[in-house]
Amino acid sequence: MRPGPGGVEFLTGCEVTAVDPGGPGRPAEVGYLDADGVERRVGAQWVLSNAAPAELSRLVGGGTAEGPDTGARAGAGAGAELGLGAGVGVGASSGLPEGAQLKVNMLLRRLPRLRDKAVDVRDAFGGTFHIAESYRELESAYRAASEGRLPSPAPSEIYCHSLADRSILGAGVPVGFHTLTLFGLQLPARLFAGDREGVRQAALEGVLAALDGVLAEPLADCLAVDGDGRPCLEVRSPLDLEAELRLPGGNIFHRDLAFPFRADEGVGRWGVETANPRVLVCGAGAVRGGGVSGIPGHNAAMAVLGR
Repeated sequence: MRPGPGGVEFLTGCEVTAVDPGGPGRPAEVGYLDADGVERRVGAQWVLSNAAPAELSRLVGGGTAEGPDTGARAGAGAGAELGLGAGVGVGASSGLPEGAQLKVNMLLRRLPRLRDKAVDVRDAFGGTFHIAESYRELESAYRAASEGRLPSPAPSEIYCHSLADRSILGAGVPVGFHTLTLFGLQLPARLFAGDREGVRQAALEGVLAALDGVLAEPLADCLAVDGDGRPCLEVRSPLDLEAELRLPGGNIFHRDLAFPFRADEGVGRWGVETANPRVLVCGAGAVRGGGVSGIPGHNAAMAVLGR
């Protein structure tokens, strides 16, 4: 526990186990396991959930926490979403949320040299670095994934956050070191449902090969190594994200994206409302959610202030 401004207490290392939305004359309650594994409950006038709507429904104990537009956006009601297991029932055929990305986090000793010598490497990696993302390549990758094959070439985007903010490296990291995050596209969860580790490794090799294709040297030569001599690289598939973060189908947007407007007046003014007046969605699963905008959090706060 650590104190915050305005008397707020932040609890870290805890796991929420249940949400009781309360009722007339009765506040809501949140059950959780503290950092020592002790079961505790806390009362609340409002519960703002940053979890995926399907996970919130599970915590409430049914489909009651879903907003009324769930069927239009996710293709299934909360009851179906609650039965989602890792690698089971995800994909277009099931209508359940499904992620379609491979996340690769790397620590580099130095930025790699580019095959195109006319471009400064810091300029290239200072924004979003696109690989195999022409319209034709994206369409080809989509068709391959739809047919159950890994795309080749594998489209991806790369970000070097440490060029803008070196504080993310922590203290004592030598000058020249950088983080590199690769976001592989058109890699839906259903591709990993069988041989998860084998497909993950093949997908990793595919995106790194596409990256090496635009470099003047192998990326492997630039990777930092840990104390045991292993490359500083981690890879996560959609099913890994589902298992570790309880993202349905590994969907980083919590459920399928949709146009950011209300489908009907029943959604509520701010698009964060649920069937329970005291429970609001403040994460990507809200209407006008998804992406990295902060809009759902703002709208949830405005909904509370308005009441």
